[in-house]
Amino acid sequence: MVKINISITGHLARFLVERKERILKFIQSRLKSFKNAFIGLWHVIQSQQNAWIHAVATITVIILGLWLGLPLRDWAVLSTTIAMVWTAEFLNTALEIVVDLASPDLHPLARAGKDVGAAAVLIAATSAVVIGIILLGPPLIQKLRMLRSILEIF
Repeated sequence: MVKINISITGHLARFLVERKERILKFIQSRLKSFKNAFIGLWHVIQSQQNAWIHAVATITVIILGLWLGLPLRDWAVLSTTIAMVWTAEFLNTALEIVVDLASPDLHPLARAGKDVGAAAVLIAATSAVVIGIILLGPPLIQKLRMLRSILEIF
């Protein structure tokens, strides 16, 4: 009976140690993935001029939305729209990097691939502008009218 308990305890201890090692490896790999993602984010911010435009637009929309007191549903649409534009920009940047790596010389197909990636960003950004006008326009007009009427009193 004692041998069985020692054997079970030994197996359990080994199992727990192995499990702990697997969990630690998993956590380390997730942290490395996050680190790599932030390196990629920083690369786009540093190297892509359009990313600065997207950043200014994102900050402007967030500030405007807070000032207007948008409802939660509108925030859901705006955040999804912002994510769509940023995702398109990041995928376009990745595509450009890979095309430059694969085809350092000018090639019509490389050019076409880059143009299609840029078109995806254009479509996302244009859609974002339309969605922004639809969601922010009416409450902004209402708020500006209210401010104008207050200023007319003075």
